[in-house]
Amino acid sequence: MSRKTILVTGAAGFIGYHVARKLLIDGWQVVGLDNINDYYDVELKYDRLANLGIGKSFVKYNEVVESTTDKSFSFVMMNLEDLNSLQLLFSVNKFDFVCHLAAQAGVRYSIENPMAYINSNIVGFTNILELSRQNQIRHLVYASSSSVYGLNEKMPFSTHEGTNHPVSLYASTKKSNELMAHVYSHLYDLPTTGLRFFTVYGPLGRPDMSPMLFADAIVNNKPIKVFNNGDMARDFTFIDDIVEGVVRVINKPAQPDDKWNALSPDPSSSIAPYKVYNIGNSSPVKLMDYIETMEKAFDKKAEKIFLPMQAGDVQHTFSDVSDLETDFDYRPDTPLVKGLQAFAEWYKDYYKMC
Repeated sequence: MSRKTILVTGAAGFIGYHVARKLLIDGWQVVGLDNINDYYDVELKYDRLANLGIGKSFVKYNEVVESTTDKSFSFVMMNLEDLNSLQLLFSVNKFDFVCHLAAQAGVRYSIENPMAYINSNIVGFTNILELSRQNQIRHLVYASSSSVYGLNEKMPFSTHEGTNHPVSLYASTKKSNELMAHVYSHLYDLPTTGLRFFTVYGPLGRPDMSPMLFADAIVNNKPIKVFNNGDMARDFTFIDDIVEGVVRVINKPAQPDDKWNALSPDPSSSIAPYKVYNIGNSSPVKLMDYIETMEKAFDKKAEKIFLPMQAGDVQHTFSDVSDLETDFDYRPDTPLVKGLQAFAEWYKDYYKMC
């Protein structure tokens, strides 16, 4: 039986790197794609690629580079908006599956630079959809976000509830991706599954997210910014749990829901091969408890500055993963204490603190 081939976009990113690594361990033929933009430190992105056997000096735009450590992996630096280059990539590689994790990330940055989100998250996603259709991809799995829940206050957040009130442009692009995917599932019978990730953290994480920001502040004796005066809670999800969920979903293409009712439409499924799932730890942690756990992981107290809520942010997140558990017999369960300890150990080693 021939090896399954998959395109993983965002492969130099936090989640994309870990997903690509897991797929390689599982025996897939993986092609990674990333434009390595400078939204955050590109050296971290190159270090992730180096772990996959891709040397920084060999990475050039639109040139496929083969891993020096695993011949099952190759990488190309490319923009999602570059339709001609993407068409050639799909044509040459004959992908069976696509795991689309690339996007312009960051809720707050979308307020400052909205066009980056339109270009990458809307135009780029349209290109991925269209090429998946043209090349008869067996399953397109793509990253959505817990941010789509926006002004929703009914907890836990359920995929069976509407998400029509986002509070950031980033969130609105992710909601748009879900709607666009449904159109392609409906019109072209393309199986698509959207995954709403909840506050992902862990080794090689993003520098713009709280674990790295807080760790940097604690280590360098700088104050932590505590927004909404600490009255916040997040459903923190360890990276290994996210990866396990993603890979399980990839292997099971979305199917039409034979119980779907157009008179009472379920937003998470359809008569088309379309599905949306939450992937979260389903155990919200109060911000002040989270900071205390981080302090213990680094064995050091943090100085804190209490500030009001930031524009585009939400007060609480809490995932309902019952569908994930029903359909895949899987529920993320890494405790925050264990996950932050693993993150702290990586951080100390990466920044040569040990």
